[in-house]
Amino acid sequence: MTGPSEVEILLVEDNPSDVELTLRALKARNLANQVFVARDGAEALEFFFGEQGHPLRDFGVAPRVILLDLKLPKVDGLEVLRRLKSDERTRPLPVVVLTSSKEEPDITAAYRLGANSYIVKPVDFEAFARAVSEVGLYWLLLNEQPR
Repeated sequence: MTGPSEVEILLVEDNPSDVELTLRALKARNLANQVFVARDGAEALEFFFGEQGHPLRDFGVAPRVILLDLKLPKVDGLEVLRRLKSDERTRPLPVVVLTSSKEEPDITAAYRLGANSYIVKPVDFEAFARAVSEVGLYWLLLNEQPR
């Protein structure tokens, strides 16, 4: 877990192997210590909207980018995306769908709901690591966001 002022990436991913690969790829670019992992859609929604409060949210932390898998337990990724983009507090947050689904209905639905990007996870580790690294570098270093 990261400190309250350091969360730059919220990774919403239930597959432990994909979490590990993503963190390894981000670590290679010195971005891994700025990642908070939500292991299902309900945990991601709790981070932003939970009635119980969330320690990071209580400090006013908002990630600079959300990496969102679609196939999640409890609450699927499309519903998480819908909730994030329908609330004015979270609407401006960039959401990058990072999923194994190449299904056209998933791609269409994600963009219709407001996804900023849709990336199909490469099966090859090197290609996966490169894709995650480039996503992290783009959204954290190159992209200008409103403050």
